[in-house]
Amino acid sequence: MTATASAPPTAADSGKMNRREVLEALSGLMMGMFVGILASTVVANALPRIISDLGGSQSVYTWVVTSELLAMTVTVPLWGKMADLYSKKLLIQISLGLFVVGSLIAGFTPNVEVLIFSRVVQGIGAGGLTALAMIIMAAMISPRELGRYAGLFGAVFGVGTIAGPLIGGVLVDTSWLGWRWCFFIGVPIALGAILLLQRTLKLPVVKRQVKIDYLGALLITAGVSTLLIWSTLAGNQFDWLSGWTAGLVTAGVVLLALAVLVESRAEEPIIPLDIFRNRTVALAIVASILVGVAMFGGTVFLSQYFQLSLGKSPTVAGLMSLPMIFGLLVSSTVAGGLITKYGRWKGYLVAGSAIMVVSLVLLSTLDAQTSILVLSIYMALLGIGVGMIMQNLVLAAQNDVPAAELGAVTSALTFFRSMGGTVGVSALGAVLANRVNSLMTEQLGDAAGGGTEGGGHAVPDLSMLPEPVLRIVQDVYGTATGDLFLVAAPFAVLALVAVLFIKEKPLKTKTGAERLEEEERAAAMGAGMH
Repeated sequence: MTATASAPPTAADSGKMNRREVLEALSGLMMGMFVGILASTVVANALPRIISDLGGSQSVYTWVVTSELLAMTVTVPLWGKMADLYSKKLLIQISLGLFVVGSLIAGFTPNVEVLIFSRVVQGIGAGGLTALAMIIMAAMISPRELGRYAGLFGAVFGVGTIAGPLIGGVLVDTSWLGWRWCFFIGVPIALGAILLLQRTLKLPVVKRQVKIDYLGALLITAGVSTLLIWSTLAGNQFDWLSGWTAGLVTAGVVLLALAVLVESRAEEPIIPLDIFRNRTVALAIVASILVGVAMFGGTVFLSQYFQLSLGKSPTVAGLMSLPMIFGLLVSSTVAGGLITKYGRWKGYLVAGSAIMVVSLVLLSTLDAQTSILVLSIYMALLGIGVGMIMQNLVLAAQNDVPAAELGAVTSALTFFRSMGGTVGVSALGAVLANRVNSLMTEQLGDAAGGGTEGGGHAVPDLSMLPEPVLRIVQDVYGTATGDLFLVAAPFAVLALVAVLFIKEKPLKTKTGAERLEEEERAAAMGAGMH
C-alpha cells in the first residue's frame, strides 16, 4: 500500500472540528445510527401480524429476524476496512441509502420472499451504520473528549434497541397505519441523516492505492454466516447434537481457519490479525462477545415475558421497557461526561460489569407474580450496567491502537458484539423453549409438551386458553424466563473478569485524523531516511 502526497490540510479540511461542528455532525450520525438499530428491533412485536398477513410459516418468522442480523454482522468488518481506505462520509451515506432502499422494498413487499430479501439489504446498510458511526467519531474527536459524546451514542443505541418493539407494537395496534409503517417510519429519518451529514461532516480524505482482500472477505462472510445459521436453526429445525450440527460447525470452522490463513498473508487484510496481539483490544473483544450474549440473549425475551407471563398487550409490553431505557440513558451520559472530565475510564467498565451481573441474578428471580415495581428496578439496574460498559469498551480499544487501525478495531468490536448477541439469542432461545417444554409436560402431561423435537415448542395464544390452563402457562413462562437470566449471568461474570484484566491507559487528546496525519508523516520521514 502506498499513500499519495496530498496538499497540507487547511482549516476547512483538517481533522480538527470545533464543538459546534462536532455536535452538528453528530446529530446526523445519531439519526443514522438510530434508524439502523430501529430496523433490527421495530419488527419484534409486529412479526406475528406480518407473517400472518403474508401467509408465512414459523421458519419464515425466524428468517425475517435472522436474515437482517446475519447481513449486518457479516458485513461490519468489510465496512470497517473500507473506512480505513475510502471516504468515511461517502460510505456512511451509501449505507444509509441501502437502508432506505431495503425499507421501501420491505414496506411494499407482496410476499415473504421479497420481505426476506429486503431485510438482507437493510442488514447490509445497518452493518455500515453501526461500524462507521464510532469510526467517524474517533476520526473527529480525541479519546479524552470521546467519552462525553460516546455516552450520547450509547443512549441512542439503548433507546433504539428497547424502544423499537414499543414503536412496532403501537404501529400494529393503530388500524390506520399497520405493520408496513414499521419499515416506512425509518425512511424520512434516514434521508434527513444523509442530507445533514452532507452539510455538516467535514473529514479529510486520504487517497491511497489499495489492494482489497476479496478472498479473505468471502471466507470471513461464509464462515461466520455458516456458524450463525447453525446457531439460529439448532434447537428449532434440528437438535443441537445432530448430524446437521456436526456438518455446519465443521464447515464454519474450516472456512474461518482458511480465512485466518488468507488474512495472515494479505497485503490489506479485512481484519488485521495483529490487532489481537494488543492486550486491550483482545480483552475488549472478549468482553464485547460476553456482553452481547448476556445483554441481547437475556433482554430479547423480556417482551415475550411481559406478554405471555404477565398478559400485557404489545404496546404495554413496549412501555414496560422504559426503566431499562432510562437507566441506560442516564448511566451512559453521566459516565461519558465524567470520563471526559477526569480522564479515567476503567472504573466505569468494572462498575458497569458488576452491576450487570447483579441485575441478571436479580432478574433470575422473575416469575408470573413478580410486581411491576420490582421488575422495573431490576431492569433499570441492567440498563445502568450496560450503559457504563458498551461504548466505553470501544473507547478503551480505540485509545490504544494506531489511528490507521481505528476502523478495523472499531468494526471488530462491533462485529464480535453482534455475533455474541446472535449466538446468545439462538442458544438461550433454545434453552427457554426446552425449559418451557419440560415445565409444560410436568404441569399438563405429555400431550401439552409433546411434539417439540429440538425445542420447537409452539407459542400459545392466551386468549384461547381456559382459565386453569392460562394460569399454568403464565407460571411456566415466568419461571422459564427467570431461569434464562440465571443462564445468562455467568457470561456477565466472565465479562467482568475480562474487564478487570484491561490495563487503564491515559486518554489521548488528539483526534483520529490528527493522529493519522502524524503517523503518516513519521512513516514518510522514516522511508526518506532509508
